[in-house]
Amino acid sequence: MSDSVLYELDGALAVITINRPQAMNALDTPTKVALRDTVIEAAADPAVRAVLLTGAGDKAFCVGQDLKEHLELLGRAEQTGEPPLKTVVEHYNPLVRALAGMRKPTVAAVGGVAAGAGASLAFACDFRIVAESAGFNTSFAGVALTADSGASWTLPRLVGPARATELLMFPRTVKAAEALTLGLATQVVPAAELAATAREFAQRLANGPTVAYGAIKAAVDFGASHSLSETLDKEDELQTLAGASEDHQIAVRAFLAKEQPKYLGR
Repeated sequence: MSDSVLYELDGALAVITINRPQAMNALDTPTKVALRDTVIEAAADPAVRAVLLTGAGDKAFCVGQDLKEHLELLGRAEQTGEPPLKTVVEHYNPLVRALAGMRKPTVAAVGGVAAGAGASLAFACDFRIVAESAGFNTSFAGVALTADSGASWTLPRLVGPARATELLMFPRTVKAAEALTLGLATQVVPAAELAATAREFAQRLANGPTVAYGAIKAAVDFGASHSLSETLDKEDELQTLAGASEDHQIAVRAFLAKEQPKYLGR
């Protein structure tokens, strides 16, 4: 899509790489635009059945907002009176809606630090494969800001409201081992094995029953904010959808034949 955001389609797996290793994959405006548009495209593409999000280099997954550019924008805002943080509504919000809301699995391969909006992007994914040398830092309060990019929604669901508030108000680097204990990491692996492990994990999802995976995401999301009775009705709706998929028929036939199913993603 651009020099700062790379896109690869590996079978049914879309691999999206934030490619600014010299800046620890910080998000300047062109990168945010390219990343937003790329994720939205992957979400809408029926050929894509899973998404792997990662950062170039081994120092950082993404350190969030490019603060050098941000300082320039703050100075410009003082002169023009324009809101200095309109990037939230223009870039981060649509990006996170597409990443978290797509009806297909998403995996973050976290090598190095994930900070600020970078941590938020990892939290918005369904799974996080994390290098032993990596860590998460919310960072926002460290520059006198509140959470954005969905962290105030995703983080409490991962670690609970009390711990999320602590991590947001007192930013610190949560190293990989602790991240695994807290539930921020799905799996922790040696840094040298991160790329291969994350791709293999994501490929398993890309080859799976995509309609069912999407329904599972929708059901869990719905159940987090609705009553049991409402969720039961939602499960009925989603199970009807999954039951009508070709993959369900494929799975049942394969089970009866004692074979491995070969899903089509529809």
